Amino acid sequence: METTPRDRTDESLIALRRILRATELYARDLARGVKLTPAQLRVLQIVDQSDSVTPKALAGQMGVSQATVTALVDKLVAQGLVRRLPSETDRRQTNVVVTAQGHGRLRDAPDPLQQRYVRAFGQLADWEQAQLVASLERVADMLDAQDIDASPVLAAGELHGGGRSPE
Repeated sequence: METTPRDRTDESLIALRRILRATELYARDLARGVKLTPAQLRVLQIVDQSDSVTPKALAGQMGVSQATVTALVDKLVAQGLVRRLPSETDRRQTNVVVTAQGHGRLRDAPDPLQQRYVRAFGQLADWEQAQLVASLERVADMLDAQDIDASPVLAAGELHGGGRSPE
């Protein structure tokens, strides 16, 4: 049986929906299990790996605005998972550090969805990786999503504001 353009359109929409659904289900499991969003978990992981990090460095590593990072860190501070400490080298800077409770939350967190993706992506041949990146960027363009504030966190719509970046 031959595939028609209409079938391909439906197949592509089904694949997109499966991806969105996987991120929604993961976010729900994460929220239920460790009371964190995927973006909050990623901030916690980055801070834990660095011992301490500035909000500006966090924003750069996550690929989001400083306002987004501030909102994420505020929520983690409220839960007692990180603390803000004045920098010892520059009074104008603040460092974010993980608390003992934050370390415990990290231990209890399930394997992040993006880490599963990273492992599978890493096993693809170079040409397959390039093709996949090009295809995903094309899909983002088709959805007029080029300027959306996004980080390398597989999550649907829970980053601060959820809108376009001000840059």
